Amino acid sequence: MRNVKPTMCSTHAKPPLRSLQVFEAAARCGGFTAAGKELGITQSGVSRQVSDLEAMLGVALFLRNGARLSVTPAGERLAAQLSEAFAHTWSAVADARRSDQVVTLSMLPSVAARWFAPRLADFMAANPGIDLRITASRHLVDFASEGVDAAIRYSPAPPSDLEATKLGTESITPVCSLKYAEDHGLHAPADMYRATLLCGDIPEDWPTWFEAAGCQHPPPTGPRLGDDGAILQAAVDGQGVALGRSRLVADDIATGRLVAPFAVSLDASHAYWFVRPKNMATTPAIDAVKTWLVDQFEE
Repeated sequence: MRNVKPTMCSTHAKPPLRSLQVFEAAARCGGFTAAGKELGITQSGVSRQVSDLEAMLGVALFLRNGARLSVTPAGERLAAQLSEAFAHTWSAVADARRSDQVVTLSMLPSVAARWFAPRLADFMAANPGIDLRITASRHLVDFASEGVDAAIRYSPAPPSDLEATKLGTESITPVCSLKYAEDHGLHAPADMYRATLLCGDIPEDWPTWFEAAGCQHPPPTGPRLGDDGAILQAAVDGQGVALGRSRLVADDIATGRLVAPFAVSLDASHAYWFVRPKNMATTPAIDAVKTWLVDQFEE
């Protein structure tokens, strides 16, 4: 057994983290050569790091008998504790990396269901490393207390207290199922007098649309549903005609679930905004989500 003499101030100096890492790898791998391959350094580099650590600690960590190498009891105790400590360290690093890739995005339930959900696969393909979490809510979220990073807001102007990027505008037009349009003979705006008019809570309403269509006396409106998603689903199910927001009905029209019987439309008074707190630091993942949303709204 080789005697190891402590260096000056060895009882006070803290050994370099690299030396501890090299020793732990050597003890775990059962030799200097294997440890060197794992760490990307030479066998002699491992040997030198271990020797310097032994000198600093004043303790033999390995027994050297020619080419044979074995860990001393003191080395075994140190290696076991280092292995546990490094495991916690690498786990913390992984958690930090994961947290940088997590983005919580808030939006209206109707936007989440009718616009974002059909594009989810495209988002994942374009951003495989981002853990996107959607919160669908009709209330204005508190970013700090609810842990939300950003939101898609539907409002006439950008919120003054938030950093805002305009995503896009839309138009409003009547939509219904093809069967409903055929069964009720919806060929001209005046034909809507025999239709059931589904009502929502957007600023654009049926009287405004009938006025734009040149009809002086709009018919009585039908059921009022507070959520655009529910209104559009009722229209898909043949329950009546809804005033559809173009962003939310585009996929339904493209697939034939809904049709727009008339060319008359209204310009929406509201727009879509990507918003986040002004005092909150951004991350590459948040910026990537914003860029993807901007691109989607430009299509």
